Amino acid sequence: MTRMLVSVRSVDEALIAARGGADFIDLKEPSDGALGGLPVATIGAIVGALRAHGIGLPVSATIGDLPMHALDRILTQVDAVGACGVDYVKVGIERGTEAFAVLDALSACDWPVVPVFVADHGIDAALVAHACTLGFPALMADTADKLAGSLFDALPTADLRAFVGRVRASGRLVGLAGALRMVHVPLLQSLAPDFAGFRSAVCVADRKTALCPQRLVALAASLHGEAVEIALA
Repeated sequence: MTRMLVSVRSVDEALIAARGGADFIDLKEPSDGALGGLPVATIGAIVGALRAHGIGLPVSATIGDLPMHALDRILTQVDAVGACGVDYVKVGIERGTEAFAVLDALSACDWPVVPVFVADHGIDAALVAHACTLGFPALMADTADKLAGSLFDALPTADLRAFVGRVRASGRLVGLAGALRMVHVPLLQSLAPDFAGFRSAVCVADRKTALCPQRLVALAASLHGEAVEIALA
């Protein structure tokens, strides 16, 4: 079963997502790009609030959109976010030769890092293969430009199937994200990633607006194969 990862930016949103059926809580600022980072204080506050409410769901957080040549900044931010008590630190990985060194450095961090391969211009199979030899708990594919369509518009389904298969064969969890909607659930169920990331699909309008509890419940039910009678616009 594909589990639902929901991206949130506040304590209130995190609690709404957890109560609405999310399997993973992902911390990011949707107004600051695909992997926009929240202030470290906010990340710590959200983790603390979830645990204070007895919610033990896994929590991930992004470090922000940083270029591959900024390795020192990437590692500094990984340390800052990891120290907030999250279960996973997500780092965007862009195509290019510099990404190999970034992956090597991330694999040596003290925190569980999840590389997120930015798929807008395709995914470099050699990069993925290299990441699969390192000690990451999971790998993801996502898109940067949310206005250009979904992950399924950015990559052929065959490429996504190959990505999922390669990562799973390495013994790691695999996730997919990128402007995914309810209409993509059958495709996701066919590819069967371990988790799928959502924001736009569970907001009242676009991804920068508030979460919609009804959309959360409906999407969770659809992903988990349960009947639901909530009609979505």
